[in-house]
Amino acid sequence: MTNDLPQGSAEWDALHPYASLTPDAVLDALADIGLMGDGRLIALSSYENRVYQIQLETERAPAQTDGTPVPESVVAKFYRPGRWTDAQIQEEHDFAAELVAAEVPVVPPLNLQGRTLHYKSFVKGVNSSAAHRANLAEPQKTVQGFSFSVSERRGGRRPELDDDEVLEWIGRFLARIHTVGAAKAFHNRPSLSIDTFMQEPKEWLLHNKAIPMEVERAWQDTWQQAMDVMHANGLGLAQGSDWPNFQMLRLHGDCHPGNILWTPADLPGGGPHFVDLDDARMGPAVQDLWMLLSGDRKQRSGQLSMLLEGYEQVRDFDRRELALIEPLRTLRLVHYSAWLARRWNDPIFPINFPWFGTPDYWRGQVQMLEEQIEQMQEPLLVV
Repeated sequence: MTNDLPQGSAEWDALHPYASLTPDAVLDALADIGLMGDGRLIALSSYENRVYQIQLETERAPAQTDGTPVPESVVAKFYRPGRWTDAQIQEEHDFAAELVAAEVPVVPPLNLQGRTLHYKSFVKGVNSSAAHRANLAEPQKTVQGFSFSVSERRGGRRPELDDDEVLEWIGRFLARIHTVGAAKAFHNRPSLSIDTFMQEPKEWLLHNKAIPMEVERAWQDTWQQAMDVMHANGLGLAQGSDWPNFQMLRLHGDCHPGNILWTPADLPGGGPHFVDLDDARMGPAVQDLWMLLSGDRKQRSGQLSMLLEGYEQVRDFDRRELALIEPLRTLRLVHYSAWLARRWNDPIFPINFPWFGTPDYWRGQVQMLEEQIEQMQEPLLVV
């Protein structure tokens, strides 16, 4: 059984996405692929997917497909139903394997029983193994299923981005990721585009009346002004590409500081390692750099300079892509609001984002879009 339902389909909307994913269900899913938990399970911070750290009974753990022992502490990721197809998830896994083969420090899924992607189905409210033990007449009558993967648990902390040496180091590794990413294209995973990150989210928000009426017109008008500035800069108008004249390659896609784990340089394998390729997609190289920039204009220029200092030791960087930084930031701003609104039926979102959806929130979004309109018309960062 595979997970090929499109996002937002009625079949998935009818069920709460993670209602059946209890701790026992998680352990049962791992047991199905030969991994026996010792009872220690911790839910890790993750909203889009559900991610758990699990301690294994190592004396009963099978080897990986290549004979490598399974680590005693693993992380299991249960993909949000309907977000990606299995083919799209497999491309993420294959990209991770290519990066590992090129000695890029990423955390790949383990290959167990000849595959990296696994599937577990549950009866609504009770997992299928428990249903079988209870001798339910029709254990598959109402089913919720999850694609999932298992990876080694890696420790680390967020990188110190005010350290020039750290930024240079990260820049080198991003260039190595992009060297692998440029070797071929994704065939199933989407591209970063103005349509999917700006146009479609706006249409969804308006159609679903997610913006309070007293703010909707101001937000829509400001959104249109931002789109007009992008068009004036030649973005989103070219046939077949939103980013004319820029190379598209396979990206990490969500390279913010929380997805880089840093270990002390004096330890074996020390330095950065990259996690969470869940948002990997085709796009311009600068997408993986700009989210590492923060502070005022002078600070951002200094950070970017050091990232590129490291990057260009490994791979050429097209400096024209600097013009995409603020448009890409604008796209993320709109996409993020729509993402929160789409996920509001998942109880973890109202708990962790209680400020979302209020008139004050949307007034703040109008102000941030206005600031982005100004930023998109300012001179490029000097590096």
